[in-house]
Amino acid sequence: MSEVRDDRQYTETHEWILDNGDGTYTMGVTDHAQELLGDMVFVELPSEGDEASHEDEFCVVESVKAASGVYAPVDLEVIAVNEALDAEPELVNSSCYDDGWLVKFTAEAIDDLMSAEDYADTLD
Repeated sequence: MSEVRDDRQYTETHEWILDNGDGTYTMGVTDHAQELLGDMVFVELPSEGDEASHEDEFCVVESVKAASGVYAPVDLEVIAVNEALDAEPELVNSSCYDDGWLVKFTAEAIDDLMSAEDYADTLD
């Protein structure tokens, strides 16, 4: 069974969002998503300062099985990217909720995301 952490919100496209409590958010792909994709071999991240509109594809994670888009949960501006993924894309597999985060961003509001409980229900 996939791990779902209670301290995050989730999207229908299997991204997690963590409110950092200072007006910024951290985002990555869920445990369920990384399990489905398999071993990561490449992560294409945006650049700091890039903006994305709600539901735009703005990152790509590539595994031995497939490449998959990562979608903006809201209108956002990227303020940091996880540069460790350039050398170690497998961090998305081994630590998707911690060391394998993708981006940090700012946004006006985070609405219409699923709670951990609601997201877990979609996986059943």
